Amino acid sequence: MKFKSIALISGLSILLFQANLKTYAQDASARTGIRGGLNVSNLYIKDVTDRNPRYGFHVGLFTQVPLIKGMLYLQPEVGYSTKGVTAQYNLLNGTFRGQNTFKMDYFEIPVLATLKVGNFVDIHGGLYGGFLVNASTESKSDAGFNATVLNRDNFNNFDYGLVAGLSIYFGKIMVGTRYNYGLRPVASSTAAKVFLDNAKNSAAQLSIGYTF
Repeated sequence: MKFKSIALISGLSILLFQANLKTYAQDASARTGIRGGLNVSNLYIKDVTDRNPRYGFHVGLFTQVPLIKGMLYLQPEVGYSTKGVTAQYNLLNGTFRGQNTFKMDYFEIPVLATLKVGNFVDIHGGLYGGFLVNASTESKSDAGFNATVLNRDNFNNFDYGLVAGLSIYFGKIMVGTRYNYGLRPVASSTAAKVFLDNAKNSAAQLSIGYTF
């Protein structure tokens, strides 16, 4: 059922992009394209001695619907994004040390308001919703055994948050940067909350794209 839902959303999104290509082809400022690149993600966890970000990727499709032609646009997107963190922790006043690596992959739908500065720079901000596709953990400890293994069932299936970013266009080529700030804790089970408490996703992105 999960993959059927994702396939349905993907199909509807592609139809939306195709429709916008035809409807707004006369507006030279409206763009439709593909973007992807580097993700540097983190989870802000309390009571850990150190955190290392997860380096991953993102890829997606976007289009722009004019609200005020040449100035303000609605920019819906669909994409895939990897998130997570590696956290070092101490328990029992430092007598027990360990490391947990959390890896979570999301199918995401950002909806942004895009302000155009001339025809070369886009400033955008808005909201995103994310559906958890995969989740896994890798655990190490100085006690010589692995900690509790957590899987997708231990995390919330739906994530949401804020998005802000900047894109610069060189003809059909786009380069951009973006920051995603999650508003919902990722852990759902008691076992996951032991390590993550109310930690939320965050991710900085560097992108390159191509417009059609």
